[in-house]
Amino acid sequence: MIPSLLDLVRTRTVLFDGALGTELMARGLGPGAPPELWNAERPEAVKEVHAAYFEAGADVVSTNSFGGTSLKLAAHGLEGRAFELNRAAARLARAAAPAGRYVAGSMGPTGKFLKPQGPATEADLVAAYAEQARALADGGVDVFLIETQYDLREAFAAVRGAQSVSPLPVFVTMTFNSFPRGYFTLMGDSAAKSAAGLEKAGAAAVGANCTLTSEQMVGCVRALRAATSLPVIAQANAGKPVAGADGTVGYSQTLEDYLRFVPGIVSAGAGFVGGCCGTNPAYIRAMARAIHREEEP
Repeated sequence: MIPSLLDLVRTRTVLFDGALGTELMARGLGPGAPPELWNAERPEAVKEVHAAYFEAGADVVSTNSFGGTSLKLAAHGLEGRAFELNRAAARLARAAAPAGRYVAGSMGPTGKFLKPQGPATEADLVAAYAEQARALADGGVDVFLIETQYDLREAFAAVRGAQSVSPLPVFVTMTFNSFPRGYFTLMGDSAAKSAAGLEKAGAAAVGANCTLTSEQMVGCVRALRAATSLPVIAQANAGKPVAGADGTVGYSQTLEDYLRFVPGIVSAGAGFVGGCCGTNPAYIRAMARAIHREEEP
């Protein structure tokens, strides 16, 4: 029997995968198209990306379900297929996973602001995340990864939704911007407030993903680590997005520059480390080497 992720992280740094959307775009996913639809229409392409990350050394891959709540899928007329597409996402990642590796059920923001900023109620969000979590659990994920959250209230609703349908561990990453006075979400939630609040809400691990460069992530992990006893997750972007003349988007950090700060992210207290926008299997392969070097006696 393989250890749980929470047991494994007590013994060594655990490596997540990198960006999924850009890898699917490289395989033909059109701009603005819902990636989740490929779980039904192009399953082999989705499996191919997961397999590439596992081959690069990832311990965990995240399912192709980031925008998989019915509230988010409604923009594409796919709200009625939420359960189907999320379960398929989990099954594809599970099928790609070698023995002893793990699958995290990705649950991104709904895109709906809560009242009074928007029309959504907490009950709406809890129900949407519960439906998604039920499908991901049915498909065989090991943990839920509620990620890229910019409103702590939505993150709490997502945790409640997931916990209402499954006993699986719930990991949560917020997305922070770096300011002279610290790290804050779009809605003004600090890293410390987020970590402490999510621990109280029952999250099994907390952290940050997206927005920040690997250099900025070091300080953010330090702030999170000081506020919680839970394992900390860090998945930095490969720098800032840069639009090319042909309309494509690149990222400002080279692989070499990104890697320079990975040991600092680990030493600051991140037990789970991976990549976000702009990272690919080459980044994960290099991160695996860097992390393993750090752990050599």
